[in-house]
Amino acid sequence: MALTAISCKCIYAQSENNPYTIHSDTNKVIQIIYASHLRQITINDSTILETLSGKASVKQGNTVLSGDSIILNKRLGTLEVFGNVHINDADTVNTYSQYLKYIGNEQVAYLEKNVKFSDGKAKLFTDNLIYNIKTGIANYTNGGKIINEKTILTSKEAVYYSDTRDVFFQNNVHLTDPKYDMLADSLRYNTFFKNAYFISPTHIKSKNGIIDTKSGTYNLQTGEALFLDNTSFRDSNIFMSGNKIAFDEKNDLIQIEENGKLVDSLNKVIVIGNQILIDKKKNTFLATRKPVMILYQKNDSTYISADTLYSGKRAIENNQMPKADTLIKKKKKQPIIKSADSIRYFIGFHHVRIFNDSIQAVSDSLHYSSSDSTFKLLGNPLCWNGETQLAGDTMYLFTQNQQPKEIQVFYNAIVVNKTKEGFFNQMCGKTINGYFDNGKINYLRTKGSPAESIFYPQDDDSAYIGMNKSKGDVIDIFFKEQAVFKIKYINEVSGTLYPIGQIPQSTSKLKNFSWQEKRRPKNKLEIFE
Repeated sequence: MALTAISCKCIYAQSENNPYTIHSDTNKVIQIIYASHLRQITINDSTILETLSGKASVKQGNTVLSGDSIILNKRLGTLEVFGNVHINDADTVNTYSQYLKYIGNEQVAYLEKNVKFSDGKAKLFTDNLIYNIKTGIANYTNGGKIINEKTILTSKEAVYYSDTRDVFFQNNVHLTDPKYDMLADSLRYNTFFKNAYFISPTHIKSKNGIIDTKSGTYNLQTGEALFLDNTSFRDSNIFMSGNKIAFDEKNDLIQIEENGKLVDSLNKVIVIGNQILIDKKKNTFLATRKPVMILYQKNDSTYISADTLYSGKRAIENNQMPKADTLIKKKKKQPIIKSADSIRYFIGFHHVRIFNDSIQAVSDSLHYSSSDSTFKLLGNPLCWNGETQLAGDTMYLFTQNQQPKEIQVFYNAIVVNKTKEGFFNQMCGKTINGYFDNGKINYLRTKGSPAESIFYPQDDDSAYIGMNKSKGDVIDIFFKEQAVFKIKYINEVSGTLYPIGQIPQSTSKLKNFSWQEKRRPKNKLEIFE
């Protein structure tokens, strides 16, 4: 085989008719721009190689390829570039490496060794890159990274689309940023808008907590995010999850939609709802769409539902409650308020229902404070303990370890106790104060002007004697095993005892009597309905 070499210096291409231009159709012409030296090497009749050296550069369309030396193959329409390779694609995308093989007919570049790819916003680094200049698609399959300002993404494989500036990362994807650290198997990232699109299980760490998600979007520039498909977030005190979670980091707002759950381990509170709005700056949440709140502990949790549940924090607890009965001297330890963070309160609006193994209640609205574990029930509240029902205009229920300790009922107060035989012991007045022992009602005091009662006394053989209807300034009821066994009247006492067979129907009920067992939550599952 005969090899023919032709050498010349300082070659410039002035037009497409330059003798050192590869000709095909006009869109695939590779034109020599500059070379300090050029040689022609004839391999055989059909193959002639042209070698350019000394800051050699060629051009195809809007793409300029340059390097220390270039070898052109006219027959195949290919070229190889060695040393300080640079591809300038329409002055928008620049690619660098130490070696390049270029297929002119397909406009595909194969780059090796210290590859650097830049679109003006981000820089890609790898050792092997395939860049389709015609489609603007670049990809690596043997490891690489992209640096977008302070954001660094690494993966085993990636595909870059220059027209949209989207990068699809696969296999051991790792995103690091001053605020975030993300791990995933697959991830889409936009270098212009700095949007991360989650398309596989993704684990995100930040100073605020940890997020686990399967799909969604996160703008690393604005801090706005929307996570889908059972996303969860947790920090040292809070856990939350839902089918959709939206974050607004600038304003510290979080919105949870569909099967939302919020767990506050510091206050031992769980909130469930189909919409939960959280303001981290104000330390508040608002739960709607069938929300349920659980004040949990190991043995006796309290379940609360309402149309709307709200919680916030305040610096000073409002203790301006109606005064307790001064006739009953019982010292209470007042809460020690150290800071605003030590006091959290909860509010329920409309159709409030409460279930606890010891006590159940309903009302129109609710206020609960973590400082003294007190439920304030407003709007026709009803409360049940065993077979005893209490009602009034306003009700305060003091608890300890989720068990009732004391109750105060104000205005139109009435208590009804149903016996095993179906009789109704009753007592009403302006106020009722009561105390519990181990979660069971133990003692009630009614004050009025006057207070009234209906009581069915029994003899020593537990046979009913009749019905005693009486009045007095103060009436005390004593319970034993949640059943009335003694009533005591104080000041201005009057009354009538009707024999058991001679009780007038019109006198067997007090004015505000209403037994509302149907409204009573029977179990915790009813709270979720």
